[in-house]
Amino acid sequence: MHKLIKVYIQQVAIGFGLSAVFTAILIYFNIGNLQRLVFGSSDGLLGLFLIFFFNGLVFAGVQFAIRIMRMGFEDDDDDDDHGGDGVRHTDPVPIRISVK
Repeated sequence: MHKLIKVYIQQVAIGFGLSAVFTAILIYFNIGNLQRLVFGSSDGLLGLFLIFFFNGLVFAGVQFAIRIMRMGFEDDDDDDDHGGDGVRHTDPVPIRISVK
């Protein structure tokens, strides 16, 4: 399996784990009277699942984005070969322009 796919699966698992913790905190502390809405309605478990699932999608996406953006900082030793600013500098070359 490709390394990037392994990283993606790992970050999605972390994101959904964070979503489970976040959803449990929402229910436990009764934020927005959510505990009564979830357990007092016949469709409450569906709502609880949807909160978990959509927060999981968001957290997994953010987790993966952070991991991908941090991958460039792991190899900082290679950046010194470019002269410091990452821009390749060359000597100017004169170009002949004819005016009519």
